[in-house]
Amino acid sequence: MNESTPPPRLIQPPRKRGLFARLRTYFFTGVVVTAPIGITLWLLWLVVDLFDRAVVPLIPDAYNPSDVLGRNVPGVGIVIVLILVTLVGGLFANVAGRFLVRFGESLVARVPVVRTIYGVLKQIFDAVLAQSANAFREVVLIEYPRRGIWVIGFITSPTRGEVQRVTEEEMVNVFLPTTPNPTSGFLLFVPRKDCIPLDMTVEEGVKLVISGGIVSPPDARPGARVEEDEEDSEAESPAPSANRPKD
Repeated sequence: MNESTPPPRLIQPPRKRGLFARLRTYFFTGVVVTAPIGITLWLLWLVVDLFDRAVVPLIPDAYNPSDVLGRNVPGVGIVIVLILVTLVGGLFANVAGRFLVRFGESLVARVPVVRTIYGVLKQIFDAVLAQSANAFREVVLIEYPRRGIWVIGFITSPTRGEVQRVTEEEMVNVFLPTTPNPTSGFLLFVPRKDCIPLDMTVEEGVKLVISGGIVSPPDARPGARVEEDEEDSEAESPAPSANRPKD
């Protein structure tokens, strides 16, 4: 036997995990599976209960499903609200309805505080629901709060009015959400050339912000998944042993 050849190493069998470790793994796996479902159902129940408590007491007893059937029927309030909103939309979609809307807006415009609130809310709903300005339709990367630090932003619309007039470059309105509550944030006026558009959808961008970077969407670029798998396999492959005998 050659003296330079190192003795063979003994391969130790993997240690079995204890009962407590397995139970802890099962518990956290159960939390990951059940927590999103439970929180979603809980939020839906809160919304249904809110509409029921606000709308059901206004229904006459003769037409109240709870009194007719003799038992509480959840979801009646939200169904009635959806029907009423649809009927109002159909009523004001014709010429007479548009005339009434303009007449009502002219009355609201004479009230100092109410006209400001109504104007802002109307513009927001026109942009988001009527899709008049591609609101929240593009996810971009911008450098904020300084060069070299990048954040996720959402382009709401091109910059118009005085802000665009006093700036030399083409500007866009970018909403910069905060983590983990994306409903709050900052409005930034950013040159379009400084925005890097991303292929991820708005939903994926919101998930990335809410999770604090834990939930990262996959790269939609062709071949990116193959490259990531190769990098993961290289990272998991064991390094060559220094004691391996040379041929």
